[in-house]
Amino acid sequence: MSAIKVFLPIMYFAALFPLVSSATTWNSAYIESFTKTYLKDNISAPSGGRISFNIANIDPRIRIKPCQVPLKANIPENTNRRNINVKITCEDSTSWQMYLPVKIERTFAVVVTTSTIEKGDVLTKQNIDIAYIANNKIRGEKLTNINAVLGSKAEKRIGKERTITRKNVCLVCKGDTITIIAKTENFMIKTKGTALSSGNLNQQIRVKNSRSGRIIKPTISAVNQVTIIL
Repeated sequence: MSAIKVFLPIMYFAALFPLVSSATTWNSAYIESFTKTYLKDNISAPSGGRISFNIANIDPRIRIKPCQVPLKANIPENTNRRNINVKITCEDSTSWQMYLPVKIERTFAVVVTTSTIEKGDVLTKQNIDIAYIANNKIRGEKLTNINAVLGSKAEKRIGKERTITRKNVCLVCKGDTITIIAKTENFMIKTKGTALSSGNLNQQIRVKNSRSGRIIKPTISAVNQVTIIL
């Protein structure tokens, strides 16, 4: 009989506090890992690029209360921004929430210098490469194809590990002696000319035909080569 009397108060206590024993205590490392997983699942990398998340460390003085239900996360602001806050919520009977600041870095594959390139130097596989650069550090039009600029020349000095743009290189540079290709569906002729302006692939530039002296506006088709359709 005495055993029954002891057992009944225990059952009564358990009925009053059924969830206390099942509550889970989270530490900072888990919260940060949980946040990172949420970010990876909900924010995609940009097309042709990569994405990384730098989550601020939780202040060690903050006491993270236990939670009787699975944690939830959401981003209450525009995810296109570089700096956001992730809201972590516990929605049990004694609910709580916290915000974790996150810095998002989106990087893109672009052509960069691997050494300092002086004005007039030719771009080769020895002095340029592809690297992933943060979008906010890219100035001008991004160049993503090394083959599109191989053989072009620097129009000004470009420092080491700097991005290459169309404005600082030229596939055909002003003053270059170039090949002019004039063609129709049935024939093609070649002659020489002098570039009167600079440009890159598929751009039109002014060229003086060395034989006739005429000024024409052909399209750049390769290094030191332009093409005009008759």
